[in-house]
Amino acid sequence: MAQVTVTIDGKAYRMACEEGQEGHLSELAERFDRYVGHLKSQFGEIGDLRITVMAGIMIMDELSELTRKVGSLESELDSIKSNRLGAAETQQLREQEMVQTVAELTARLEGLTAKLNGRSPPTVN
Repeated sequence: MAQVTVTIDGKAYRMACEEGQEGHLSELAERFDRYVGHLKSQFGEIGDLRITVMAGIMIMDELSELTRKVGSLESELDSIKSNRLGAAETQQLREQEMVQTVAELTARLEGLTAKLNGRSPPTVN
């Protein structure tokens, strides 16, 4: 396990993380420190624990909103996918209907041609 020292509100904390995750952990700590700094600038010195809890709640609020947005986007994507599949199936049915119609028209034209030429129309199987 790797060790990283992060600073939150001017205090150093030694933390363990998986190898290769040191930069990520440092980045997360810096972001959290910005939340704490923002709250301290708004409310002043109201206690470390209270500021930390408030910062955690702010982060959870943002996470909740992002989770809601992701859920909404996933629903929209599912809807688009199902509409696309529906459209593809509809297109395939239209093509089949067109092929059948062309076949019927061809048979009629052959029958009319045969009548005009004085022959009996071809039989259709």
